[in-house]
Formats: sequence, C-alpha cells, structure tokens
Amino acid sequence: MVAASPDQDVSMDLRRAMASLPPRQRAAVVLRYWEDLPITEVAQLLGCTEGTVKSQCAKALATLRGQVSVPVE
Repeated sequence: MVAASPDQDVSMDLRRAMASLPPRQRAAVVLRYWEDLPITEVAQLLGCTEGTVKSQCAKALATLRGQVSVPVE
C-alpha cells in the first residue's frame, strides 16, 4: 500500500471539511475564493447582503482552519 503524500492528505481533509460546512457557508466560500468573485457579486448570487457574505466566509474559514492542518516545511 502506498502512503498518501502530505498534499493529498491536506486535499482530502479540506474536501471533508468543506463537505461539513452548512450549505450557505460552503457556497459563499466557493464563490468568493474558488471562483474569485467580488463580495458584491457573491451577495447578489446568494440573495443576501455583503455583510452576510463576509460573516459566512469568516465563520467558514474559522471552521476550516480548525479542521485542516497544513504541514509546515
């Protein structure tokens, strides 16, 4: 059996952590950071205020940081 590389471990951890987020937080993070959309556009797409996008992203990132450990070289 071949051991997974540290990058693969982090990637799998991140996928699991993303899947555990509430749908609204996950959508905000994907649109804001993966799709690199501005906050105003994310708010329009999600039908909420810019403040809500910011708070949902902040909560999601805090959760992700707590669940995913990135090895430091």
